[in-house]
Amino acid sequence: MDTKWKSRMIALFAAVLFTFGLNGLIVGMNFGSMYSDSSYFQSWEFENEVVEFIDLLYMFEFNHLTKEELETKIAVTQEEINEHRYRYGDLSDQILSIREQYEPRIQQAIGNNDTEILALLTDERDTKIADITNNFISDDHVRAKILAEKERTLDNYFQELNEQRARFGRYTAAFQYYFKDTETGYYYTNVAEAERGLTKNEDVVFFRQYPSANIGYLMPRQHYIYTFDNDLFVTDIELKPRSFEGQLAISKSAPEASFLLNNYYDYKERRKTFIIYVVCSILALVASVFLIRRKKVLRTIPYEKFETHYQKIPVDLRFIMLFITAFSSFATVMDTGRYYMYGNSYLIVKGIINSLVITTPLIILTVIQVMLLLPYMKNWPSLKRDWEKSVSNRSYQLVMDVFRSWRFGIQVLFLLVTFFLFGAGLFVAAINRLVIPYLALSVIIAIPVILVLKRIAYLNQIFTNASELAKGNYEQDLPIKGRSALAQHANHINMLKHGVKLSQREQEKSERLKTELITNVSHDLRTPLTSIITYTELLKSPDLVAADREAYVEIIDRKSKRLKVLIDDLFEASKMASGNIELSKARVDLVQLLQQALAEHNETVNESNLQFRVSMPEKSVYANVDGQKVWRVFDNLIRNILNYTLENTRVYISLECKDDQVEINFKNISQYELGGNVDEMFERFKRGDASRNTDGSGLGLAIAKSIVDLHEGNLTIKVDGDLFTVTVSLRRIDL
Repeated sequence: MDTKWKSRMIALFAAVLFTFGLNGLIVGMNFGSMYSDSSYFQSWEFENEVVEFIDLLYMFEFNHLTKEELETKIAVTQEEINEHRYRYGDLSDQILSIREQYEPRIQQAIGNNDTEILALLTDERDTKIADITNNFISDDHVRAKILAEKERTLDNYFQELNEQRARFGRYTAAFQYYFKDTETGYYYTNVAEAERGLTKNEDVVFFRQYPSANIGYLMPRQHYIYTFDNDLFVTDIELKPRSFEGQLAISKSAPEASFLLNNYYDYKERRKTFIIYVVCSILALVASVFLIRRKKVLRTIPYEKFETHYQKIPVDLRFIMLFITAFSSFATVMDTGRYYMYGNSYLIVKGIINSLVITTPLIILTVIQVMLLLPYMKNWPSLKRDWEKSVSNRSYQLVMDVFRSWRFGIQVLFLLVTFFLFGAGLFVAAINRLVIPYLALSVIIAIPVILVLKRIAYLNQIFTNASELAKGNYEQDLPIKGRSALAQHANHINMLKHGVKLSQREQEKSERLKTELITNVSHDLRTPLTSIITYTELLKSPDLVAADREAYVEIIDRKSKRLKVLIDDLFEASKMASGNIELSKARVDLVQLLQQALAEHNETVNESNLQFRVSMPEKSVYANVDGQKVWRVFDNLIRNILNYTLENTRVYISLECKDDQVEINFKNISQYELGGNVDEMFERFKRGDASRNTDGSGLGLAIAKSIVDLHEGNLTIKVDGDLFTVTVSLRRIDL
């Protein structure tokens, strides 16, 4: 325990040394230039005092003129007259401007029947109009006004000049000067018996010669320009160019109240203190680095106590906390230099102590956060995962969700801003007693607010309808209002509702067809199987005559083949429906293929009492198909015609080209009434005769439809009364 506390105390001591060293380093960088000069008289601080004193010499000595002398030099040029005359526009513009200024107040006086105010305003307006008119008539009138303005400016200048005499006296008490006009020989000095200038001796702490190697003659300004507390006074009075030579000095025997001499001694003390402080800071910084590296004090910090709680903080807030502590540490260190500017030892020591007390904990917190973040930043997947949970990312996602429909997002934002501004505006209006005009303005603002509220009401209606849809209650369709994002959303909900209804109907239909399929399969398979079983039992009879035995065997053979055809068709229909079949496509002549299919049934066609009318082009028509599979389509459709066509009727089969398609049409008159949904004719085991007494399997159309779909073609059925039409469309290819 003692070792642990000792290590922690060393770590704290290293942090204090590091903070102290950092403070001194920052102060050294900020104020090093101020104390880089070995003497106060070489510093920029003193140079500023010299420049200010020289400016005062220009004002009170070199270029000084009496008020009467300056007034005699005042002149007014024609350019100044024109500038004054057209400063606010031409005569008509200025008269119109004056009338507009007075018109509201005159009308108010008329409304109040205040004849006294009315006469006063009218006279004042007419006087100004007359004065402006004289400006455009007489140059002397304008000249007199400009002279008056310049005289007022001179009065203000000499008033300021009197206020600056105290400053000039303060400088003359600190400086000794001797300057002689190089042309006239006239000299200016504040030292008695200095007709020939000043000399440098042991009593002089500062001495400057004009001119010298680095400094030229003093050259006063040629215009009467002076500055008072950043307010520039300028006249157009030109002065004769002059140059001065001489000396500027500060003596040790200057009065005790000499602020420059006090600055000189104070600078020496501050410079010495500054050097000691910076050197100690560098030593402290080196010592802290030594302790951190040799004693490994960073390992003594109990990071594990903070890590569990620290990991619960969102990653972006961790970086923000690190920035705040690091910036606060830097700011407190920089603030230490503020005390150094005052040059007061007490304030400097106070600033250093305050900085150590405040900055040391901030630096420790910064170091702890850096040590916790460094290994975490190396784990990029973890950092990326945590960033998705950060406050910034969640806020961004929230904004994106709000403005996913930018129109609605802007409307909601407009509503929030409007309510905020309305509340703030009402408060301001109440303070300024403008509630009634503000409420009148609010009526106008209320119009877009009402529109937004209607949109929100519409949104609530959409929410309610969607909630009922989720419960399975299919209410009436939502109204579609306009082309807004809400209207589009309402339309999508309506489409979803209709889709759900259609899906339910399809599901009901699927269940019904599934039941019928099971029933039909059971019937169609059981019928031949029953015959086979029955005649097999009869064959077992010992007293069966040969003729009956042969008849029974023939029946069993026929029913077995029938059962095999049913099973083969069912298996093939299943393969077709699942798409689990390969096509061997080639260039096939569809005309020839259809002729072959018809020839296959030629004997059956001739034996029937049906009249076939076949229409095909003389030239070949080619398609890229699996010839065997397409032949099966034609074969199934011809079989259906032979099985289900009304006797003594005509059958029409045609093949024709339309653009890039080949259409093969099969038309016949059904001997059975075709009711119900035509699309169900494509279902497996669906047959035209509900009694199921014919020899068909009920799979012919289903197999044909699947084969055509695999060829990316189209097979459609059209029923018009008893007229049954099947159309097969395939893509044609050129030779």
